[in-house]
Amino acid sequence: MARLKDVYKSKVAPALQEKFEYRSSMAVPKLEKIVVSMGVGKAVQDKKFLDNAFKDLTVISGQKPMICKAKRSVSNFKVREGDKTGLKVTLRKERMFEFLDRLINLAIPRVKDFRGLNPKGFDGRGNYSMGLDEQSAFPEIDPAKIDTQQGMNITFVTSAVSDDEAREMLKLFGMPFKEN
Repeated sequence: MARLKDVYKSKVAPALQEKFEYRSSMAVPKLEKIVVSMGVGKAVQDKKFLDNAFKDLTVISGQKPMICKAKRSVSNFKVREGDKTGLKVTLRKERMFEFLDRLINLAIPRVKDFRGLNPKGFDGRGNYSMGLDEQSAFPEIDPAKIDTQQGMNITFVTSAVSDDEAREMLKLFGMPFKEN
């Protein structure tokens, strides 16, 4: 069983129930899924770029990414409808908690000049989004084998009703938010 799943059951859920005074344990917010996405617009000119990003995202997430295609043509970006422009992975259950554990304890501390996550990345409904500038922050990726640095967006979807509940839950998991 994933380590952070045990932490959620033993520490996070009881602390949230006490702080927000939920009557039922079923009302306590949960982490439902984590979506990791990469925009690979450069793949329009260089097909090898998409293959490299696909391999990296597969290694980082532990499952095969879905290829996203452009919905409409944009001449300024030289993108036609149907071009492969992105990759995404939706992580749930065990893989989600394992990814969160590696993100908090291994990847975020390896980011250069890190001063904390932006606390304004919440959407008003309890979901949090953040970005990483390079995939080499994850220890599974060998920096010597990277042709080009590729950033990624990470979205945490929670069952929390408000941003305060979600922020408190993510803090209890160990997310290092900046102090305002």
